[in-house]
Amino acid sequence: MQGKMKKIEMTPEEQLKEISRGVVDLVSKEELLQKLQKSYKEQKPLIIKAGFDPSRPDLHLGHTVLINKLKQFQDLGHQVVFLVGDFTARIGDPTGKNEARPPLSEEEVQENSKTYARQVFKILDSEKTKVVYNSEWMSQFSSFDFIRLASHYTVARMLERDDFHKRFKSQTPISIHEFLYPLIQGYDSVALKADVELGGTDQRFNLLVGRDLQRAYGLPSQCILTMPILEGLDGVQKMSKSLDNYIAVEDSPREMFGKTMKISDDLMLRYYELLTDLSTKELDQLKEDLKTGRKHPRDAKVELAQFLVTRFHGKEAAQKAYEEFQRVFVSKGLPDEIPEKKLSVMSIGILDLLVQTGMCSSKGEGRRLIQGGGVKINQQKVPDVYLKVDLSQQQNVLVQVGKKKFLRVVYEG
Repeated sequence: MQGKMKKIEMTPEEQLKEISRGVVDLVSKEELLQKLQKSYKEQKPLIIKAGFDPSRPDLHLGHTVLINKLKQFQDLGHQVVFLVGDFTARIGDPTGKNEARPPLSEEEVQENSKTYARQVFKILDSEKTKVVYNSEWMSQFSSFDFIRLASHYTVARMLERDDFHKRFKSQTPISIHEFLYPLIQGYDSVALKADVELGGTDQRFNLLVGRDLQRAYGLPSQCILTMPILEGLDGVQKMSKSLDNYIAVEDSPREMFGKTMKISDDLMLRYYELLTDLSTKELDQLKEDLKTGRKHPRDAKVELAQFLVTRFHGKEAAQKAYEEFQRVFVSKGLPDEIPEKKLSVMSIGILDLLVQTGMCSSKGEGRRLIQGGGVKINQQKVPDVYLKVDLSQQQNVLVQVGKKKFLRVVYEG
């Protein structure tokens, strides 16, 4: 159920300044300003569309960059339409790939759609967000409708898309059905009469198709807005689970807080810009405070971590995560939750213990850590690599590697 839309109070020029923050492409700024002026004058919200193919069940913060921009539009008083591409997901978009992406089954689409909704509404206001599925209109398409749709685009224009162009040049097969994907995504904008469509930088071609098709069907062209790819915790590669440099939307409060505190000071500002709802003025003030020393970078990072945990888990969870972080990393205390591993040996060498429990990937790594004073047993530094750990005489043994890895080892006789 949708709630009453917020009154549009900010001037068109002020809105444009906020909307433009962190954007890669905006086509075009002049058109968007005109739409905002008309919207402001008539107090009629713009229709802001973003499509999401439920191709994966879980999201990380890199995926939420776009959702944060949707929230910004929503906070300004505009109508956000969250489009679930349940029809297009069964075609398979090859975006960014040099081969066709395998289509999903109907069961996968339905399950992933449910997971998406649970995660995105931790950011968007569910009562002010219109959720639609493109199967609502595409499943009604006749063969004539598809032929008419295809008639509005040429093969030459399709081959301008980077991945299609590369595959054509390398003589890698391109199936005809793959050309239908950007056409259907574009037609979604026709069906919804979208004023603005958002997407990642890899979606630019598809968004432009929507502009063209709206004109072909006698509608005003939507503006398009693309958002950048968010760097992962390393500050270099894009955020990715395969690179293990990600913060997942459904990470525990403790994990989310701890991972945020790992990022560099420069990356922290980019996260503030792309992941928070700070205004341009507030962001400028933060940068000034950091530059002049009025705010310490660590304090700003703590506030960012608290913001993210609050957004996805609530204020109480954020406070507990902060307190635990203080105990573990500041007060040298122990975390509230420490994983447990059972071993069936009564006595074991420290290097074997570290490898068998997964605390180190190899004995060589364990040896280097011990020699550097980075391994503790029951909060006492391990004196040498030949230490034997007696498990049978203790209820459990607390193993610590570095400052952040803890494990309780229990003898299982």
